[in-house]
Amino acid sequence: MDPASLAIAFVGILLGGFLKGATGAGAPVVGVPVLALVFDVPMAVAVFSVLNLFSNIWQSWAFRAEVTEQRFTWTFAVMGALGAALGSVLLASLPVPLLMASLAGVVFAYIGLRLARPNWVLARARARKMAPYVGLVGGVMQGAGGLSAPVSITFLNALNLPRKEFIATIAIFFLAMSVTQVPALAALGILTWDILVLAVFALIPMFLGIPIGSWAARFLSKQAFDRLILSLLAVIAVKLIWDATQAGL
Repeated sequence: MDPASLAIAFVGILLGGFLKGATGAGAPVVGVPVLALVFDVPMAVAVFSVLNLFSNIWQSWAFRAEVTEQRFTWTFAVMGALGAALGSVLLASLPVPLLMASLAGVVFAYIGLRLARPNWVLARARARKMAPYVGLVGGVMQGAGGLSAPVSITFLNALNLPRKEFIATIAIFFLAMSVTQVPALAALGILTWDILVLAVFALIPMFLGIPIGSWAARFLSKQAFDRLILSLLAVIAVKLIWDATQAGL
């Protein structure tokens, strides 16, 4: 690889780490497209499966004390892991582009609701009942389409969780899915030993970006953090529509 390509990959992963540190999510939204330009899509997904595993181990541990409802969090996470395994099996048969476009519509509708009714919050009691189903659907989307954020982040944002609790909960959810995704990619021959070595080196910019993002987020108010998450969701929704269009939907 030439130095320019390495620099582009480094900056892309660094920015992904910054976003991960600030919000607890979104690193693949920035990093995967950048790595796909330098390498290719399967390799980018494989590298980020390793980065996601280790970054979410770190954040799950660092913010473990912020989890106020263990049963809710772990039910959400375990069902996400099961959904990711199921989604991998269904990958070949699901109309993924149509599914992604539909999810984008749901995300835009949620953003519209939050803008129209900024004080609306999903009640915790209702969220506890919804957690297994939302976790399962989010996991299926991760396994089938590589992106659970339209489901998982939308759900947790609707709870209006404090920033640290939000990061703790989403990190455990992402970690649970990574535990099933990494072995699946290895079994499929996508995550090879050579790519694993590259992913280990890619941890350097990732773990440089995370603490910088976490530091910067300390200066965000609750309202600013909420707006940042909604902006992230909007970017994800646009990406979903773009991917569906490129797939010929």
